[in-house]
Amino acid sequence: MINSGSAALDASGKMKKNGRPAMKPFWEITEPEAKACLEATTWYPGNTEYFRGGGYSSKFVTEAEMPVTMSRLNIVDGLGPVLQLAEGYTIHLPKDVHQVLDERTDVTWPTTWFAPRLTGEGAFKDVYTVMNNWGANHGAISYGHIGKHLITLASMLRIPVCMHNVDEDDIFRPSAWQAFGKADLESADYRACAAYGPLYGKK
Repeated sequence: MINSGSAALDASGKMKKNGRPAMKPFWEITEPEAKACLEATTWYPGNTEYFRGGGYSSKFVTEAEMPVTMSRLNIVDGLGPVLQLAEGYTIHLPKDVHQVLDERTDVTWPTTWFAPRLTGEGAFKDVYTVMNNWGANHGAISYGHIGKHLITLASMLRIPVCMHNVDEDDIFRPSAWQAFGKADLESADYRACAAYGPLYGKK
C-alpha cells in the first residue's frame, strides 16, 4: 500500500518501543526520535496533477515490523456507514521490488508496505482476496492491533462491520446482539444495527 500525498512522520517507524519500530503518543516522543523521523523523510514538491494547491509530500518508507490495523469506513447508498478493518504488520520488501512498485505510482509519496494477517478463508483467504473485498484503494492505518476496540465502538454507534480478521473470542458487542442470531455474527451485526438505528442523527 502506498499513501497518496502527505502522511504523518510517525509512520516512518523511527520511534522505538522495547527496541522495536513503533508509533507513540506525542507525550512519549523524545527529541532524538523526532529528529530521526525528520531525517528519514524527503520533502518532494507535491505532484500538481493530484494536488493543484501545491505544497510538499512527505516521502519515507515505513519500518518493519510494526503491528498495525488498517480500517476504512464505507458509505453505502441505502445502507449507510459500514466498517472494514484488517489487522496485520508493516513489512520490508526487497529493494528492487520496492523500487519497481514505487515508481509504478508516484515516487514522491510515502510508502507503507502492509501485510494483513490471513485466516485462510472468507475475505482473508489471501492478500488478493483482502484487496478484492476492500471498499477502495485507501485506508487509515493505526498503530497496534486495535480491531476489537473498533468493532465494539462500531456496535455502540450502530455501524455494522462487514470485514475483519479479529478472533471472535476477542470481540465484545452489547449482549442484546445475541437476540439477532449466533450462527452468523456478521449478519446478526447488520440486523442489530438496522433494528436499533444510528446512535446519532435521530430526529
